[in-house]
Amino acid sequence: MNIGALITRGPQDWQIIQQVEGVADIKIQGTYETTEEIAYARVFGRVVFEDSYESVIRWQEAVHTKEKEWELTFKDVPKGGLYRIETCLKTYEGQAVEWSSRGDMIHHIGVGDVYVIAGQSNSAGYGKDAVLDSPELGIHLLKNSGKWDLATHPFNESTHVKYTANREGGNPGHSPWLSFAKHLKKELGYPIGLVQAALGGSPLSAWNPEEDGYLYRNMLEIIQNHTKGISGVLWYQGCTDADQGQEEEAYLERFKVMVHTLRQDVGHPNLPIFTVQLNKVINYFTADQAQIERADAAWAGIREAQRKAAHQIEQVYIIPSIDLPLSDAIHNNSYGNLVIGERVARCALSHVYHRNRVCDAPDIQEALRIDEQNVKLSFNHVYERLDVFDVSVDALGFTVTDELGQVEIVGYGIDQNSIFLKLGRNLQGVGKVSCRVGRSLKGYLPRDIEGQLPILVFHNIDIK
Repeated sequence: MNIGALITRGPQDWQIIQQVEGVADIKIQGTYETTEEIAYARVFGRVVFEDSYESVIRWQEAVHTKEKEWELTFKDVPKGGLYRIETCLKTYEGQAVEWSSRGDMIHHIGVGDVYVIAGQSNSAGYGKDAVLDSPELGIHLLKNSGKWDLATHPFNESTHVKYTANREGGNPGHSPWLSFAKHLKKELGYPIGLVQAALGGSPLSAWNPEEDGYLYRNMLEIIQNHTKGISGVLWYQGCTDADQGQEEEAYLERFKVMVHTLRQDVGHPNLPIFTVQLNKVINYFTADQAQIERADAAWAGIREAQRKAAHQIEQVYIIPSIDLPLSDAIHNNSYGNLVIGERVARCALSHVYHRNRVCDAPDIQEALRIDEQNVKLSFNHVYERLDVFDVSVDALGFTVTDELGQVEIVGYGIDQNSIFLKLGRNLQGVGKVSCRVGRSLKGYLPRDIEGQLPILVFHNIDIK
């Protein structure tokens, strides 16, 4: 028989509770039991620092709601931790709290910011190579079992799975998001919670509530069941839609629906969404050149839709990954995941937490026809200057087309935030310029010397 103060509802061990303006309210409920009938029973609770035993919230008396039932809300628990919640039961008036009957405890609680992991395999984490990325107290994960725990790889493993909708078919691997959380925690000085909802191979239709939407509903159920708020979404998705030949504008409009609906459903109209522009993928073996060209155009279109989303939707941010290595034909390796996590963290620190960080990748601002054989490409977010280390013009991967087809690029130059392309013939009619059309990446991407971030790849930008 359990005796004393018993907690029946409240946070789980290891849970990170979303802070609002630096504090959070934590509610616990329970019952009490004694070995014999008593005339006096009062439940008390407190919050202490787990490492020092110092009080954060001193002993407070719970409210008795029904016979042998009680509830207690700790108001304005400050961001930080780790904390322990303790309870006890006084069985006679005047009893010293330290000699009260025992009570249940909740361990390893943090108050901080909670981020949801969504998308497909490169968000779930499929890095297979060894890399040092150790767990850290204060970075905790809501696992697929529905239990909070210390965050350790692999994030989407399915032991005692509760949420089967995003159960992986095989064992996943290393994820970008422990690296992300470590950088945030180091800078902000308080805990970070991660909620795993991603699933390898999932198309956008699984995340769009106006389509199939089963992973969207699963994600919303997880959020509503396990946290009272979130700080943002970590999104990496699009490979499946590219392989299916999804058109650029259709993908963009469907992504907008998902973002808008999610913000409504979680009550956060400006919820930050951090999306990673698709990395390269090794071309699958085929002798059909038309099939290769269709696949290349689809991948370029999805990357362009992702780039446009960051322009057209407030608080949607985009981070490059196309310069990073793979574990196999399509999955980022563990080293690349470490870099992605750091890049997304710098973006969050700059845009959400207003810290001075070099974080945004150079992004095409406009393409301007200087004359019939010279085009100027201007880029935003160049902190120092663009550089390509004198690689050949073919290695840059720019493509120019007009009404007659592809136009040869015979030379280039760079001046701070601009790249000048010299064409092999006069432009005829409407001209367009792209960077890295296709699934694979060969050559070298221009990058900003200060941030060492490559330019965001782009597709079919009008040459004005």
